[in-house]
Amino acid sequence: MLHRLAVDERNLHGSFCKDYQPVLTVDSGDTVQLTTLDIQWGYSSSKGEERAVYQSREKEAKPGHPMLGPIAVRGAKPGTVLEIKLNDIVPGWYGRNWAGGIKNWQNDSVGISDIERVQVDWELNPTTMTGTCQIGQKSFHVGLSPFIGLMGVAPAESGVHTTTPPRYCGGNIDCKELVKGSSLFLPVAVEGALFSIGDGHALQGDGEVSGTAIECPMDLVDFTLIVHEGQQLTMPRAKTPSGWITFGFNEDLNAAAAAALNAMVELMQEFYSIEKAEAMALASAAVDLRVTQVVNQVKGVHAFLPHGAIR
Repeated sequence: MLHRLAVDERNLHGSFCKDYQPVLTVDSGDTVQLTTLDIQWGYSSSKGEERAVYQSREKEAKPGHPMLGPIAVRGAKPGTVLEIKLNDIVPGWYGRNWAGGIKNWQNDSVGISDIERVQVDWELNPTTMTGTCQIGQKSFHVGLSPFIGLMGVAPAESGVHTTTPPRYCGGNIDCKELVKGSSLFLPVAVEGALFSIGDGHALQGDGEVSGTAIECPMDLVDFTLIVHEGQQLTMPRAKTPSGWITFGFNEDLNAAAAAALNAMVELMQEFYSIEKAEAMALASAAVDLRVTQVVNQVKGVHAFLPHGAIR
């Protein structure tokens, strides 16, 4: 069955909580289509349309990323895994990103913490998948690779949780590999899963070094939600058109890398029916460790095994 979720304040929130009421309940295998806001809680469908600004229905004192949901999935419960299969991702016509003007380690490292914050405005073409910006007298052009930065289910812990750091149950992962055709697998922590989605990115480098990608609304996100029983996950995992991915999140980049690596080695043990040290040897030949992001309170590392790298 196909469901459509409208851009409406009744469907928008900026935090995670296991007690939030779902705005939609679906069966495993159902598909949802929706439009996401830009990072500043706004949306415009075309250059000729004034940008509308929305609020969170949960009235948080400081709402985080604008998300649609939560969506409950029948049959999802602790001990199961929720697959989010990304069928299509179409960016809107505009995007923005920022740099400098905020004191953090990456701005300190390049000496731009104390300057006025720079905003770069991008015009996006979802047909040609290109983006253009003007900086001073110069025009810059990029190819787009749109993905969703934030996909998560509600954590089991009580209370209201910020959207900023990614967790064991997903959230603000900001992995540029999660493009159209990818599946993200999340461990379900509460009844119904309570899945939320938002934070469209038109293009991002590994690391998201300024703290922002080309942040954009998505005119269309089409995804299918599938519940898997009999699978044991404690952290997110993904299958992309290019390969398999495991994740690690920690304030310490080494610890994040260790978690991602351990999860990949265990996945390779499953794939190839080998011992852990043998999987580690193969991983050293075929697996890439990539810095997902360094700006979301906890750093992210993902281990990447290309399809067909080991036969």
